[in-house]
Amino acid sequence: MKSIIATIFLGISCFFSQAQSSSKIDRANYYKAIASENLENINKQIELVNNSGEKNKDAFEGALMMKKAGLLKGPPNKLKEFKAGRQKLEDVLSTNKDNAELRFLRLIIQENAPKILGYHKELEEDHKYIVANFKTLPEATQQAIRDYSKSSKALSPSDF
Repeated sequence: MKSIIATIFLGISCFFSQAQSSSKIDRANYYKAIASENLENINKQIELVNNSGEKNKDAFEGALMMKKAGLLKGPPNKLKEFKAGRQKLEDVLSTNKDNAELRFLRLIIQENAPKILGYHKELEEDHKYIVANFKTLPEATQQAIRDYSKSSKALSPSDF
């Protein structure tokens, strides 16, 4: 009897873990987290992204890691986290150059990263690509772009 209960429990656990991992990222909450200065919210969102079945989840995680780097204490910790996040985002972008949402993530980070990090070279190119492909993005991403453009130097509300 105990083995039957254990088998059923294991089956249910596998079902829920598969269901959780096939879920998509809640973009509205994702963009709220990346716009925040709250380390706890960013860490929670990183966990949700990792547990999602999102195709490009490494890029989403990488952007959050770079945002998180700015909230950490101590230059070595900041730099280590930023570089790890940059690697994740750029690895996905290298095979998905035509993904406007990933370029938006990179634009956010490029515009806000300290210039000393040298992460700003694709800012203008990403701006042009996002504007040209804005209508192809999910509505939550479009709203995040419109919201971001209100305080951005790279994007303007009139672009959309």
